[in-house]
Amino acid sequence: MPGVDRDALPLADLQHQAFAKAREAHDVGFFWDLAKHLRSTRALAAEDGSAGGVTGSITEAVEVVRELLGNRPLTDVGDDEPLLRAKLTDYLRG
Repeated sequence: MPGVDRDALPLADLQHQAFAKAREAHDVGFFWDLAKHLRSTRALAAEDGSAGGVTGSITEAVEVVRELLGNRPLTDVGDDEPLLRAKLTDYLRG
C-alpha cells in the first residue's frame, strides 16, 4: 500500500495485511519463519529432552500455530513485538 506509514499501524493490522499476502501467495515459508522467531517456539526448541517443561512449551507452541493459522491477532508477544513488527513490515514491503 503506497503512502501508508506501516510503522504507525498497530501490530494486529500489520499481521492481518501480511497474513493475507502470505495466504494469497501460499507462502508457508513466511509462517514458518515467523513461528521460529516467537518466544514460545524458541522455548520449545531449547528444551533439553527432559519432561520437565516440555508440556508447557508444547502447549504454547500449539497456541502460536493456532494464532498463525487462524485469523486471530498474535497475543502476548511481549519482547518479541519489535522483531515481529519488523518482519511483518519487511514482508509487506517485499
